[in-house]
Amino acid sequence: MTTIHHTQSQNILLVGAGGVLGRHAARALTEAGHRVTGLGRGPENDLRADLMDRDALLRAVDGHRFDTVIHAATALRKAPLRHRNMHATDALRTDGTAHLVEAAQVTGARRFVAESMVFGYGYGDHGDRVLTETDPFGPPGTDRELERHIGAMRTKERLTFHTPGLEGVALRFGLFYGPGGTDALLPLLRRRQLPVPHDRGRVLPWVELTDAARAVVAAVERGRPGQAYNIADRTPLGFRAHVVAVAEEFGAPKPMAVPLWLMRPLSYAHTTMSTSLRVSTAKAERELGWVPVYPSSREGLAAMRAGAAGAAGARRAVRH
Repeated sequence: MTTIHHTQSQNILLVGAGGVLGRHAARALTEAGHRVTGLGRGPENDLRADLMDRDALLRAVDGHRFDTVIHAATALRKAPLRHRNMHATDALRTDGTAHLVEAAQVTGARRFVAESMVFGYGYGDHGDRVLTETDPFGPPGTDRELERHIGAMRTKERLTFHTPGLEGVALRFGLFYGPGGTDALLPLLRRRQLPVPHDRGRVLPWVELTDAARAVVAAVERGRPGQAYNIADRTPLGFRAHVVAVAEEFGAPKPMAVPLWLMRPLSYAHTTMSTSLRVSTAKAERELGWVPVYPSSREGLAAMRAGAAGAAGARRAVRH
């Protein structure tokens, strides 16, 4: 097995640089010595374009040269509760990715790294079996909405791996938490507005955002073309168990427990909270040299709280 190394400083186009993962990835890539150009719709980006507008995207990258393009774009601004909340992101995974691989070819990029997700293995209860990258990815969805979501993830990886001239690498992330992600839960917990069903033995993979960003750097520098990597911590945890850990770490009230059936009107949330799956990260550890700094949510949340307390102390010191 040959591992590809691209550790010299690269020109990188980071699409979705203003997003939750994108902000952490931009910092990690810069600290690793790479030159990052951010592309997105917001004014904070170096290049402004919407992935859904092919012509505008090609105009935005015209005249630029990049070694690697990273696709971390999402249409989500808050946690998706209903299936329709995922539709714009589904479109980014299909049409947006098709436009972006074309733009990558135009800029002369050799490598293409895509943010993927463990839900691409399928929603539902996978039991105690630990899934690896050799398990089927993108199985048919059990209904029209699930096929729309899973089919979009399937298409994104197909375009990543099979676009001529691009070394495609996909990172199948667990659920994100950490600075910039978990913050949105805290006001809801403090106002007791976040009911969560009991897990009943269901678990999901999680990954802290700075750990996820380090995986992006590893994929840029060491990922094998045509390969996918599971990226998660070592401690799968039920959705409720994770939210309870957030509440305990930040001194918020525990979320109210409700029956799972009560979540059915929130169709996407009900689907994810009904899902149970575990993934192996042995391949990422072996080929990328990536291991999570935070082996569980407990450690990651404690670090987040300590970081927030340190930042607050620094602001108080400045004021005084």
